[in-house]
Amino acid sequence: MTDWQEVKLGDIATITMGQSPKSEFYNSTGKGLPFLQGNRTFGLKYPTFDTYTTNPTKIAEAGDIIMSVRAPVGDLNITPQKICLGRGVCSLRMKNGDQAFLYYLMKYNNTSLLNRESGTIFGSVNKSDIESLIVNIPNGEVQKKIAGVLGALDDKIELNNKINQNLELQAQALFKSWFVDFEPFGGTKPSDWKEIQLSEIADFIGGYSYKGTELRQSLTAMATIKNFDRNGGFKLDGYKEIEPSAKLKRNQYVELFDTLVAHTDLTQNAEVIGNAEMLLTKGKYKDIIISMDVVKVMPKNGISKYLLAAILKDSRFKQHCLGYVNGTTVLHLSKRALPEYGLIFPKDVKILDKISCLFEDLYKKIALNIEENMRLSGLRDTLLPKLMSGEINVDNVDISQLKDTP
Repeated sequence: MTDWQEVKLGDIATITMGQSPKSEFYNSTGKGLPFLQGNRTFGLKYPTFDTYTTNPTKIAEAGDIIMSVRAPVGDLNITPQKICLGRGVCSLRMKNGDQAFLYYLMKYNNTSLLNRESGTIFGSVNKSDIESLIVNIPNGEVQKKIAGVLGALDDKIELNNKINQNLELQAQALFKSWFVDFEPFGGTKPSDWKEIQLSEIADFIGGYSYKGTELRQSLTAMATIKNFDRNGGFKLDGYKEIEPSAKLKRNQYVELFDTLVAHTDLTQNAEVIGNAEMLLTKGKYKDIIISMDVVKVMPKNGISKYLLAAILKDSRFKQHCLGYVNGTTVLHLSKRALPEYGLIFPKDVKILDKISCLFEDLYKKIALNIEENMRLSGLRDTLLPKLMSGEINVDNVDISQLKDTP
């Protein structure tokens, strides 16, 4: 590769390994520096924080690459602000080069880093492993152009994510205006709106009990609790590919815009259990089914599935579910939780046609953005090895034009 050179990562980047402050200095009040430990925030290019410390030890500056050094090793994001690094993460900063390029350089060399993992139960890498990693880099101008091409795609993905977050907030505000504040009715609950239980407007379908031997490469995927992000949202990388047996029931398949509720949680903080998520894409799969840890909630009596999703995504539903949790090592949601959820509802459901259409429009816009992000991610992942190996020549790329690239 012309003008590319082989170097050790430690020669071109400064690596800072995390070290946690004492636990009594953790807080969720926003006081002190954001504190990052383990791989809680990986998955998005730019993380958000919910833990802080007033006793920071190892520091990462805004724009530093943050990498997980314990299983799963190599997960990356970029900190948008100064933070405290805890155990299980490190920061990387380019000494003389393009910082954005370093992010994609680490993504490209992820497999090489994984080959350096040690440990029996949990794989990990140390500072020496990272610093001695052999990488190929071009000159500074080429670095900027490569990062510009890939960054334009990631920027559009991030923009779509922000748009979807806004659309979700709109849906929540719309639900509250109708079912809590009764704004369309002058702020007063109409006389024909009564408290009902969720079982009056919805059916609940349990998931498929599978055998390990059924888990194999397939165009059928099973939605599991791993699809439920602890901070909300549906993770497409949580699927298990499966070839189910004849025991699978037809109603255990999931169609677009069906709503799923997590009924099991491996975290003691009940971060996932009771979370409701709508299936907004099937991704690369032909069929989606649900595991026994997930319940599908289906509307009845002419209720819109989009309205039902809004009901279940309301924070009051999650709080209700937390009162029905049992178990020690593994948390389980009582089968009574969903049917016994109470809400105020009109006797004549046709009055909800207008708001149901609004919810449908919002959720379909979110789905379109998710589909676009999948295409953009696929394009980025195809270009990454070609650009980072020098197979694609970027000499004629005009960086100033990349800002407008979708």
